[in-house]
Amino acid sequence: MTGHKVQSQSDLRLKRTVVLVGMMGSGKTAVGRALSQHLGVPFLDSDAAIEEAAQATIAEIFARDGERFFRRRETQVIDRLLSGEPAILSTGGGAFLAEQNRDVIAQKGVSVWLDAPLPLLWERVRHKDTRPLLRTANPKATLAEIFRERNPIYAKAGLRAEVRARSSIEETMQTVLTVLKSRTDILEPAQ
Repeated sequence: MTGHKVQSQSDLRLKRTVVLVGMMGSGKTAVGRALSQHLGVPFLDSDAAIEEAAQATIAEIFARDGERFFRRRETQVIDRLLSGEPAILSTGGGAFLAEQNRDVIAQKGVSVWLDAPLPLLWERVRHKDTRPLLRTANPKATLAEIFRERNPIYAKAGLRAEVRARSSIEETMQTVLTVLKSRTDILEPAQ
């Protein structure tokens, strides 16, 4: 669930936890891991923390206990993870939809929306069966519907980083870093 603190490759110090939000397939986990390594801070994943606590996968929790139960646990886990030292936190695609989650993220950290275009998201998720919300007769249409519903909510994030189709994880991480540098309450030069 949590990565250990690694040697920073940066001359920057993280002052608040950065919470990556966005659609499934936007790169929250991959970019989050790269960013945490670059800044020398822990990487946290709310879905992994939930799975660890429940001893079940997200898909199993959805099937066994339902989405409402999962969302309640998700809120508790996000609040707990935000209470620790500054880190990079990757959240599930639906986490930011709950106003309670948005509020606690704004109070204790900063949200960064990884804004990826729909065709890129589809390309990344279409061959994976680990997405419970896409287990439908027409997963592409379902993804498009989720995208239309969620993007106005993701737009409420504190910061936005554009995810481009041909960008590597490293390039996307650098885009996020540039966005974070715009706020001195998040990143400051290391002493």
